[in-house]
Amino acid sequence: MTHPPLPETHPAATERLHGEYKVPGGKLVVADLAVADGSLADVSISGDFFLEPDEALLDINRALTGLPEATPAAELAEAVTAALPADAALFGFSADAVAITVRRALAKATSWADHDWNIIGPTVLPTEINVALDEVLTEEVGAGRRNPTLRFWDWEEPSVVIGSFQSFRNEVDPDGVAKHGIKVVRRISGGGAMFMEAGNCITYSLYLPQTLVDGISFADSYPFLDAWVMAALEKLGITAFYVPLNDIATDQGKIGGAAQKRLANGGMLHHVTMSYDIDADKMVKVLRIGKEKLSDKGTRSAKKRVDPLRRQTGLARTAIIAAMMDVFAERYGATPSELSEAELAAASDRVAAKFGREEWLHRVP
Repeated sequence: MTHPPLPETHPAATERLHGEYKVPGGKLVVADLAVADGSLADVSISGDFFLEPDEALLDINRALTGLPEATPAAELAEAVTAALPADAALFGFSADAVAITVRRALAKATSWADHDWNIIGPTVLPTEINVALDEVLTEEVGAGRRNPTLRFWDWEEPSVVIGSFQSFRNEVDPDGVAKHGIKVVRRISGGGAMFMEAGNCITYSLYLPQTLVDGISFADSYPFLDAWVMAALEKLGITAFYVPLNDIATDQGKIGGAAQKRLANGGMLHHVTMSYDIDADKMVKVLRIGKEKLSDKGTRSAKKRVDPLRRQTGLARTAIIAAMMDVFAERYGATPSELSEAELAAASDRVAAKFGREEWLHRVP
């Protein structure tokens, strides 16, 4: 009696490694593999996706086997794509999804469940302290001194927070700022200006290790990191979605925008502001909202771009924030946390040295 040949084995291989990745809006991809002499061995990709022709799965496994374990996600995806036959059809997953899954198996990429998450509820602080905390806490998470954290902002003074690369004179109307007593500060993340009066918007910052978005494109990282927010809004009766690159909208208009910053130490900031009850008349007197920007959004009036959450939900701002915190905690097992005295002191020092200085505010004139 003959038997089929046994699968090839690698004596030098370590234990089997396992990684999983659920494609947003798609299927589950699973990677089981080993590492032998610094290279991928015995790679087996599986999942509930669809793939034609059937033999293409073997092509994917062969393409990955033998690659160095340190191969970046982009190169893993390129190897998979190059190995697929011209008529291959992938449904519910992609070469990028395979790469992310392999990186997770190797612990080069992480999932939400790999981390202990914290939540810091709204705390009233000066706007420049809020901006400085974004830099301080991102550094702390990158250095491993703080758990990945979701923090909700709160403030009292009317403010404008401009993006890291925006021109001060092109974005801010000095007469409007002076008339309405607006505090203007610059943040570390890119994106557009935020008009913030007490209680008129919902702002949060997510501090995370970059391993969470390893292999995920810059554009895809925005909806990936805000999937929990969309779920929270859905519970409140709002169907929200991303408009590339960084706008959050409903069928009634834009409700918010996101911005990001990645630090050299591996920490990452994902920052979002959503409109709640903005005074649009005052906003257009404080900000210079150009015709080019409005035309890109398909609108003629800045007021039409502001579609507050208050109108769409009928709920108090505090209730919406509470719902967001509840969904984040339920999804990721997050626990409450507070800002430490050391973190607040570091933020104050950062204001004195950077965020409160004219050189930073006007670094792009």
